[in-house]
Amino acid sequence: MTPKITVFGEMLWDMLPSGKQPGGAPMNVAIHLKNFGMNPAFISRVGDDDLGVELMDYLNNQDFNTDYIQTGMTHLTGIVKVNLTDKTEVTYKIVQPVAWDYIMPTPENKQLVKDSDVFVYGTLSVRSQQSRETLFELLKDAKLKVFDVNIRPPHLDRATTEYLLEQADIVKVNEHELNAVCTWFGIQPEVETQMKFLYERFNLKLVCVTLGADGAVVLSSDGFHSQGGYAVEVQDTIGSGDSFLAMFLKEYTSGSSIPSALKKACAVGALVASYSGATPVIAEKEIADFLTNNQLNHA
Repeated sequence: MTPKITVFGEMLWDMLPSGKQPGGAPMNVAIHLKNFGMNPAFISRVGDDDLGVELMDYLNNQDFNTDYIQTGMTHLTGIVKVNLTDKTEVTYKIVQPVAWDYIMPTPENKQLVKDSDVFVYGTLSVRSQQSRETLFELLKDAKLKVFDVNIRPPHLDRATTEYLLEQADIVKVNEHELNAVCTWFGIQPEVETQMKFLYERFNLKLVCVTLGADGAVVLSSDGFHSQGGYAVEVQDTIGSGDSFLAMFLKEYTSGSSIPSALKKACAVGALVASYSGATPVIAEKEIADFLTNNQLNHA
């Protein structure tokens, strides 16, 4: 049985120098899950405007499940202005308020989460009271809860982030976000020390830290698992972490070992960075060929 995964959060347009592209970390994760052969459901909201219609058309053209995406009459579809001056450390200016700040609770959403095996959520969608309250309500019904930490200053609240950590079973975070969170608790900036702190403090099943070009590390009940990075010519890193999470979840929830899931997830993250934009379609054969042909830099 394929695990049933539901993703909650923002969907928007990334406004790049080359033009606009669909984006938002949760939507990227959901699209990659779909590209990897899963059938995720996605809870979000767009505006009743041209950008909203375009986003929905984009998803529908990929046979993506849009049943749980709401359309609001009051607020515009989300946009983000992307700065690609540093291709490996992309920065964002996120417009507020927009439609995904107002994701409403519905009986259908509640039932969907109850029926799902995995529920994925992030930090950005809780910047507004309405989407935050909706997420908190849905978390009560979720089974395996996956918290994808996406710190986008100034949209960060310590108390809310701690609450989301307390709710989580699995936390995925990059090394900079890990350090930002652990600084609150006075934990020294050493990755394994910080991972161990999060794992124990919030009673987690897994902590997964991405290290950019250096790969990723997972801490589970049987200790640390490291995977080195793969060398690629980077176009931009938009969506790399999202594709990593999607592949890791696909493999992990399907019964793969953590080292095996990590290896494939790191390969996908590298491949996505070699393309422009957040959601290039990466075929299984491309992943397999990449793993065969590329020389691994061991962590």
